[in-house]
Amino acid sequence: MSLRSVVLWLAAGLALLWSLAALLLVAARWIDPPTTAVHIERRVQAWIHSTPYHERYKFVPLNQISPDFQHAVVAAEDARFYQHHGFDWHQIQIAADEDMEGGRTRGASTITQQLVKNLFFGTSRSILRKGAEFTLVPVAEAVLGKRRILELYLNEVEWGPGIYGAESASRAYYGTSARNIDRERGARLAAILPAPLKRRPERMNKYAAIILERMSQMGW
Repeated sequence: MSLRSVVLWLAAGLALLWSLAALLLVAARWIDPPTTAVHIERRVQAWIHSTPYHERYKFVPLNQISPDFQHAVVAAEDARFYQHHGFDWHQIQIAADEDMEGGRTRGASTITQQLVKNLFFGTSRSILRKGAEFTLVPVAEAVLGKRRILELYLNEVEWGPGIYGAESASRAYYGTSARNIDRERGARLAAILPAPLKRRPERMNKYAAIILERMSQMGW
């Protein structure tokens, strides 16, 4: 088989995988995903290392997650979520400037980007993954809309070892449902999202205060 044939087969395979991911995003408009790439990755890691793994994952409608909880996550993870169309170019520019100055303080991924990554790519980092993510984000924005994107993200995101979604996080850390989470607890839960396997809400005093301040500035 010639090099040209190999390249063509690889290109066709990648196109097929991309099409499948796009179709799954369309389906996610109506169907709640039973699992994600991150869920699968964590199960495989536990199996490889022969460590106990108990998954807590319960999908709930957005109206069963308190507005304070929703607002805390948006303020923490993607303050311009309702203004951009999948990419926050302003935040990307800030991150690029910080990189050039030698000290980035935060990332530039939007909630939509994080959702696509969690669903299809797990926690791995590569140029290929970034390229695929870049092309799937507009699809997610077009077919899902902001409300469904937020609902999916809040239910799929990792909130601790084996803990996925707002409902499971609320019960694991506070012994209550996501609909009962107030501003203070919502901010603390949102504060652990950048490093969910290391952080705990009770230790997030400083960052939770920053998130609460952002919520106030945003009218929440």
